Amino acid sequence: MQVKSNKYVVQLKNVSKSFGKVQALRNISFEVSEGEILSLIGPSGCGKSTCLRCINALETIDSGEMRIDGMKVNYKDERQKREIRQKVGIVFQSFNLFPHLTVEGNIMLGLIKVQKMPKNKAKEVANYWLKSIGVEEKARNTPDELSGGQQQRVAIARALAIKPRILLLDEITSALDPELTQEVLELITELAEQRMTMIVVSHELGFVRKLANSIAFLENGKIAAQGSTEQMFNSDDKRLRDFLRRIISE
Repeated sequence: MQVKSNKYVVQLKNVSKSFGKVQALRNISFEVSEGEILSLIGPSGCGKSTCLRCINALETIDSGEMRIDGMKVNYKDERQKREIRQKVGIVFQSFNLFPHLTVEGNIMLGLIKVQKMPKNKAKEVANYWLKSIGVEEKARNTPDELSGGQQQRVAIARALAIKPRILLLDEITSALDPELTQEVLELITELAEQRMTMIVVSHELGFVRKLANSIAFLENGKIAAQGSTEQMFNSDDKRLRDFLRRIISE
């Protein structure tokens, strides 16, 4: 998949993050162009999820610089952090839907609370996205009445409803069985065809190879290798090749 735009939606320069004595990110640098799909791969605990949470301003960085749409992020500015979360949608592996709200209510909540959208307009937007992902008939159901694949699609719809500039996906199929995994990956494929800018953390290497424009391989909080998808899958880097071989054999 070719990326025509040279406009950077996300830029990280020498970003580091620690949790106590544990350094989760060590001088991470990369750029994501408009319409590009970057995949972060690597073993568990290498910093992939932390990286996404820093981009979404759910975590603060210790050093370095991050820019969203060219704007340097000030992690001490709460107003700016809220603005970033409206530009950067994030979907987690555990769905994170509110169990006491209906499916429709889950999508409406952020639109009403964060974007101050009138309730009737938020309802309109929620139902548009539910129809788009094929679960409009579940609008009045609660999340526990949906399959795992349906819940994950609702979580994606909730992230898309705010019209984000970039979508972050954190192992969104890891809790799903193969059939439901395929269901969710088909939705992401549709978003890719619409040139949605995405950063994807995934062990679904077939999916990554098909859709990602570029890959960053993280190891011990550092980017150990980085390049186009073709370059990475044909790399001579022993650590990367060992990792890919191990994931494919699982």
